[in-house]
Amino acid sequence: MKLFIKHMVSMRCKMLVKEELKKLGLHFIIVDLGEVEIMEKITPDLREQIRITLLRSGLELMDDKKAVLIEKIKNAIIEVIHYSNELHKINFSDYLSEKLDYDYTYLSDLFSEVQGTTIEKFIISHKIERVKELIIYDELNLTEIAWNLQYISVAHLSNQFKKITGLTPSHFKNLRYKRPNPVEEIGS
Repeated sequence: MKLFIKHMVSMRCKMLVKEELKKLGLHFIIVDLGEVEIMEKITPDLREQIRITLLRSGLELMDDKKAVLIEKIKNAIIEVIHYSNELHKINFSDYLSEKLDYDYTYLSDLFSEVQGTTIEKFIISHKIERVKELIIYDELNLTEIAWNLQYISVAHLSNQFKKITGLTPSHFKNLRYKRPNPVEEIGS
């Protein structure tokens, strides 16, 4: 049986969910971002037990089909931006449409209606947080970061970074205390 989980957006969340399912004596087939497939049949009582367990960790069990689809959109974007090295090759509208098997216009309209922001703004928020992470790691220069995150130039990256954060990338790099935002808090 499949369960859909809101706010499950990192590898740490996946590990946490696996641990909690094991504690409940459940066997999982797949634990992915926002989605779990369990071997057992879920009774209403067991579902409630899972819901309470997840809530303690800041995660929510979802039933609403639109909410599930929104989480799938968010998780697909997060997975590509934060955990893939193939971002520079991706057209997000095609990627989301293909991955979720829906027309992109429908996904975009639904996302905007429910979230009060666009998919594009959500993507930009996550890309800027990824830029912050990469600046902090100091393994890539701005040209490499711009290329990896689909910016047409360093100037484009810098302008968008300043628009979102109020700082230039170099000013951010020179800050003493810098910390990227947790993935689950970006663009929500």
